[in-house]
Amino acid sequence: MLVLTFTTGIIDAVGYLGLDRVFIANMTGNVVILGMALAGGDDLPVAGPLLALGAFFAGALLGGRLTNAAPRDWARASTIAFAATGTVATVLGVAAMVEPPVEGTPWGFSVTGVLAVAMGLQAAAARRIAVKDVTTVVVTSTLTGLAADSRLAQGSGENWARRLLAVVLILAGAAVGAVLLNVAGDAGVGLGMLVAGLGSLAVTVIGHLRHR
Repeated sequence: MLVLTFTTGIIDAVGYLGLDRVFIANMTGNVVILGMALAGGDDLPVAGPLLALGAFFAGALLGGRLTNAAPRDWARASTIAFAATGTVATVLGVAAMVEPPVEGTPWGFSVTGVLAVAMGLQAAAARRIAVKDVTTVVVTSTLTGLAADSRLAQGSGENWARRLLAVVLILAGAAVGAVLLNVAGDAGVGLGMLVAGLGSLAVTVIGHLRHR
């Protein structure tokens, strides 16, 4: 789940920096951007965040239908969900390297929508596994728990290492995504998705085998 959090950072970085300020996995960011845009915020996108929100919801719905009947642990449904997410990101990454998506174009919107469906699917599957404080797509609640439950706040300090790692890894993933865009230019969006997709597939294989 921590590795998937890292790959989510990459996906959100390439989405925000390469696809017209759209978060592919962090829906809180999209809701905020959409609210500001609807209120007349300067040059803020509407279509991209709205598309990502709807697509993510659809992916989470699909993930729920797939995993809700499974045990709260890594199950066959988890493998299917994570494998689908990794495959989608990898295939889209290769396609985007061949034909870089341009913001505001049908291809750009297609990449945003399909990838957001995959991230919704991942989020639902991760939620079913329920590793505490590691949702793979957002760290606000994780950061809150890290502070509120810390010994400085007279808490137990429970799971502080896991919480800190989740925050650090999504930060590191975002940094990697930004570096890939800076180094590879237009192909950076596809390269970022490819790296994230391969990471997700590696997690899927290892998780499936280790669980068995």
